[in-house]
Amino acid sequence: MTAVEQRFREFKMPDVGEGLTEAEILKWFVAPGDTVTDGQVVCEVETAKAAVELPIPFDGVVHELRFDEGTTVDVGTPIISVDTDPGAGDAAPQAAPAAEESAAEKSAAEKPAAEKEGRQANLVGYGAAPASTKRRPRKPLPGRQRPEVAKPAPAPAEVAPAAPAPARPEAAPELNGSARTTRPLAKPPVRKLAKDLGIDLETVTPSGPDGIITREDVHAAAEAVRAVREAPVAAPSAAAEGRERRVPVKGVRKATAQAVVNSAFTAPHVTEFVTVDVTRTMKLVADLKQDPEMAGLRVSPLLLVAKALLVAIRRNPDINATWDEDNQEIVYKDYVNLGIAAATPRGLIVPNIKDAHAKTLPELASALGELVTTAREGKTSPAAMSGGTVTITNVGVFGVDTGTPILNPGESAILAFGAVKLQPWVHKGEVKPRQVTTLALSFDHRLVDGELGSKVLADVAAILERPKRLLTWA
Repeated sequence: MTAVEQRFREFKMPDVGEGLTEAEILKWFVAPGDTVTDGQVVCEVETAKAAVELPIPFDGVVHELRFDEGTTVDVGTPIISVDTDPGAGDAAPQAAPAAEESAAEKSAAEKPAAEKEGRQANLVGYGAAPASTKRRPRKPLPGRQRPEVAKPAPAPAEVAPAAPAPARPEAAPELNGSARTTRPLAKPPVRKLAKDLGIDLETVTPSGPDGIITREDVHAAAEAVRAVREAPVAAPSAAAEGRERRVPVKGVRKATAQAVVNSAFTAPHVTEFVTVDVTRTMKLVADLKQDPEMAGLRVSPLLLVAKALLVAIRRNPDINATWDEDNQEIVYKDYVNLGIAAATPRGLIVPNIKDAHAKTLPELASALGELVTTAREGKTSPAAMSGGTVTITNVGVFGVDTGTPILNPGESAILAFGAVKLQPWVHKGEVKPRQVTTLALSFDHRLVDGELGSKVLADVAAILERPKRLLTWA
């Protein structure tokens, strides 16, 4: 390693989660020329799981920020260059770019010339897309009905690009009782005319005898293409200008989308519902808020729902499991990392309370309050969102009665807690106003049978109806 290489050190994008491949730079806290020390936070990045602050592992002066804010960078890519010996003089800083340029030239020499030029000519994040030699699939002209016949793509010299024409009908009749697989019939002058006008004879409807394409057919096809090309395509965009927004799918939103799609189409979901009188639970919440043992803690109906679910899992432990597709095994877990779905400005995240099953009610309240606060501030760490076993989603805070929640990937069950509303309810033989809510439990039917899922949901409902069961069942 040369002196310049030792002096100018690069800090690479680390894997701040479990197997993450990229992260977006949200904000730089330093600029070229700033002095940094070992452990100092230099930037904030957003991974597929959370926003994370990155500390730099050495001292020095910032020489270069390799990427702008808002750029998504692959893990292992250098993001900042630091001069670790700024007192070495002016010669070394000039040598460093040369060394970097030499390395870059060596790497670029191994790639096609066109790619090298493209990378040198464009700013990071603003480069032109690589040219493609693949042709766009050609569509037939209006009124043309042809059977689906595989044919080689026309040579570039024969056909000029044309605007797309309306799609043909899905079912097309055969020509003369069979699919046409031969070359279109046309005289040489007609072929030359079609070539000059940029018309593919395969898309022209023949009107001459024996299926021969005439000059009039070619002109008609050209007029159709011209009409399509000159149609007011921009009109919809102009009408929608200022009324639509396009936002790139990335970060937490991208990860959430991938996760729910994978979960929904991998685990066979079953959802069961139960409506329950939670009047006693709401009274207990009010009493706990006045309890000195809970002073300074976050006490809410969600806290007792979480405790009820933990007790139900202890009574029915087989629901706390994971389906291992690769090994064809069911992994039963003797611990509960309780996930709490949280809506944040960056999207939905599901941090979890580690070993929630072993916590007392005050400890659970403390952990729940810390989880919610951290999520709202966007400071949830990737580790806090890994290893969950069962999840609760509190849709009631939005005034929603219930829903059919999708499982967090790798988990076997998720409980939706709906809004608590005052409703007429039969209590002790009389119709009275009572605090009522609806619970929904979704579970992976590969490893959770209907009986097991029903028992868990029934236990949660029974505890919320009579919360003293937390003492008798615990």
